Amino acid sequence: MRVSEQHDAVYVVVTSTGTHVARAIRKLTKMPYSHASLAPDASLQILYSFCRTYRAFPLPANFNEERIGQGLFGQFPNIPCEIYEIPVTTEQYQQFQHNLTTFYQRRRRYSYSLLNLLWVRLQIVRELHYRFVCSQFVAYMLDACGVPLDKPASLYSPDDLRHIPNAKLIYRGELNQYYQEHNFARLLSVGYSVS
Repeated sequence: MRVSEQHDAVYVVVTSTGTHVARAIRKLTKMPYSHASLAPDASLQILYSFCRTYRAFPLPANFNEERIGQGLFGQFPNIPCEIYEIPVTTEQYQQFQHNLTTFYQRRRRYSYSLLNLLWVRLQIVRELHYRFVCSQFVAYMLDACGVPLDKPASLYSPDDLRHIPNAKLIYRGELNQYYQEHNFARLLSVGYSVS
C-alpha cells in the first residue's frame, strides 16, 4: 500500500462582520465569530461558503464565492478573523478540489438553512444534503475529503471549527490586513515590481 504524501493544506477562515445578523449570532452564542469560509490556499484569493447572495440582504443565501474587499467583505474596513491551516495529503486535496467543483456546478440546488442554525445550537445531528449553514459546509467539505473531525459535520459552529484536530492557527487579527500583507509578499516573491 502506497503511503500518501503531504500535499498542501486547506484553510478555514472564521470571521466577524458588523452585519445585524452577525451581531445577533454572536450575542446568542456568546462566541467571537459568526461566519466560516474555506479557502484552497493561503492567499485567500477566493473563499467558499454558504452566505448571502446580495450584500444588502441576508436572504437569499446559498453556496457562494467570497472575495476579500468585495461584496459583504468589502463593506467593513475591520473584520476580526482567525485563519487555520489544515494539512492534507495529495489525495485529500484532489478530493477537496473535486468536491468544490461539484458544489459550484450544482450551486443552484443548494441553499442556506435557517433551521440548521437551530440544529447546530441544540446539537441535533441532521443529514446534510442541499441545505447548509456556513460552518456545516466547511465541516462537511473537510469530512468529505478525509480530514478527521471530532463530531458529525452537521453539529459544527464557527467556534467548533477553531478546534479541529491538526488545525494550526496561522493568523489572528484583521482580515483585510492579512490579505494585503500576504499578497504583497507573494507579489514580491515572484518578482513583480511594486511602485
